[in-house]
Amino acid sequence: MNRERLSSKKWLALFAFTIFLLAGLYAAFNFVTDSFGAFGDRFLHWWSYDMTQNPRVSKISYLEQHRDEYDSYIIGSSASSSFPIDELNEYTGARFFNMIMYGSDMLDVEQTARWLIENCEVKNLMLCVQTHDAMQYDINSGKLTDIMHYKADGSSALEFYKRYLFCDWRFGWAKLKTLKEDRESGYLQAAYDCFDPATGAYDKSKRDVEGISDLAGYVARDDYKIFAAYPHYNYNISCLEQCMGSLRAIKELCDENGVNMTVICPPMYSEYLKYYQHADLVKFGVELSQITDFWDFTMSSASFEPRYFYDETHFRNCLGSMALARVYGNDSLYVPEDYGYYIRKETAKAALEAEFAAAALPEEEYTAKVPILTYHETYEHQGEYGITTALFEEHMRALYEAGCTAVGFDELRAYVLRGEPLPERPVVITFDDGYLCNFEQAGPVLEKYGFKATVFAIGVSVGKDVYKDTGRKMNPHFSADEAMEMIAKGLFRVQSHGYDLHEVEGLDPDPVRVGVLPKEGESEKEYVEFLREDARTMKRLLLSMGEQQGVFAYPHGKGTQLTEVVFSREGIWSTVTTEERTDTLIKGLPQCLRSMGRFSMEKWVSADQMLQKIGYDRVREYEEPPAQ
Repeated sequence: MNRERLSSKKWLALFAFTIFLLAGLYAAFNFVTDSFGAFGDRFLHWWSYDMTQNPRVSKISYLEQHRDEYDSYIIGSSASSSFPIDELNEYTGARFFNMIMYGSDMLDVEQTARWLIENCEVKNLMLCVQTHDAMQYDINSGKLTDIMHYKADGSSALEFYKRYLFCDWRFGWAKLKTLKEDRESGYLQAAYDCFDPATGAYDKSKRDVEGISDLAGYVARDDYKIFAAYPHYNYNISCLEQCMGSLRAIKELCDENGVNMTVICPPMYSEYLKYYQHADLVKFGVELSQITDFWDFTMSSASFEPRYFYDETHFRNCLGSMALARVYGNDSLYVPEDYGYYIRKETAKAALEAEFAAAALPEEEYTAKVPILTYHETYEHQGEYGITTALFEEHMRALYEAGCTAVGFDELRAYVLRGEPLPERPVVITFDDGYLCNFEQAGPVLEKYGFKATVFAIGVSVGKDVYKDTGRKMNPHFSADEAMEMIAKGLFRVQSHGYDLHEVEGLDPDPVRVGVLPKEGESEKEYVEFLREDARTMKRLLLSMGEQQGVFAYPHGKGTQLTEVVFSREGIWSTVTTEERTDTLIKGLPQCLRSMGRFSMEKWVSADQMLQKIGYDRVREYEEPPAQ
């Protein structure tokens, strides 16, 4: 009997030990994988993943390890991520970190501000406050993806850590699986990897290189079709008192600790603002002005242009850049005249009434349509490719008689970034590949009609009349010295058609690369490194001609989202394709300079057909200058 009792005790102890061991292993797995950054991600160090899962928790854990790197912070919901950190640092001389949280309410903001001021060096605190912050308060769902860090909200440390130690193991398993995927093909931002840990900001590298087409094409996209048929709801600001209470507490905390507090109300889309009563919009601003002066960008003529927005409350970084330019007095950027009111309590109601009376600008006041023409070789006599010099002159004469002015990409950029005016009927003339005949045959024609052009050179062919090291003859390409001579005359600028992105079957090793597209079997890491090195080699070549690399013409017109991101990080701010369309430029929106269309001018395209393609007609006659 005693033996049986002893045996039962042993089995019970063994069972208890097994349960304890399994629980320990389970907790250890969650501790090591740390999918939410609750424990400081001490093993995988993948903060971008953690911040994507729960930015409220992971950012506090991150700052506990990196707080010495920052002295200023932005706090708010996801709209706060559209104020570029590098620009804020440049304007202020500070070191900002973005505490953006998904769907935050003003209690979250207050608790985060308090933790920052009590635990970090804080010189500047920028609060992003929107009218919808007064719609709800203390909305913590209790989900692991939403809860605050216990160090910020004062909750139980034991309960906090217990929840993450014994959370569903599949969170950790998902992190391990996606870590492998990220290491193999993680150059682009992914759904599981949405943050830049160094700044705390949302990674918009893909958003920032989207080619922005005409308005109809934009709202037809799946991502933006909300703008085509906007829904309507009725909202009320029932939590205004609690919202303002938290803002008042943050203001008092900043004043007590010598923190410079700036409040910005970011822009919203005009149709979304119809969800609110006009009186509530004004009341929100008036109540806020009783606590602090603030900058209000909620509504302006920009609020009516959907291409500045992703949806009703999320806007492109360009609007954030415009707002910072207004706040810090930078007159070099384009900013709509009615964009941004500095609201003081003495004049708040009148200023807000004026702001919410904003109307859309006529599209022609902030957009311009610019056709781009593409040529290749020009010959005295018709060759297999290209066009004759005589036909090229017919085209140039037709452009002159249509009242066109040839502009370059720098002028397009100046229009977009600074709002500098373009001439009536602008046109961009481009040549692909970099043939010597462009200078010898087309140059005098351009000079005759007062035009200029951009040549997209193939770097490896510059100064050559033989294809690479094959011994195969090809039409001569201009040299760097010849390019500098023509650039000095103001007739040509030279930009990139890739250093070595034109491979020919039978002349280059198999498999040949098609333009910038990856080769079969090429890993993403190898592919990205190839693109970067090609861009950097071309940059050095262009510098030898006195040119800065900024524009890239896709060989065969084929590019991808990946190539756009890679090239943008290499300093290329405009790309052109072979898609035949007239481009719409939008002031303040740099994306409109990417993936631009071009009209191909082949040997069968007459001057009249060329004008028809670009939508211009003749308005004057050209008179030959008198013989000398």
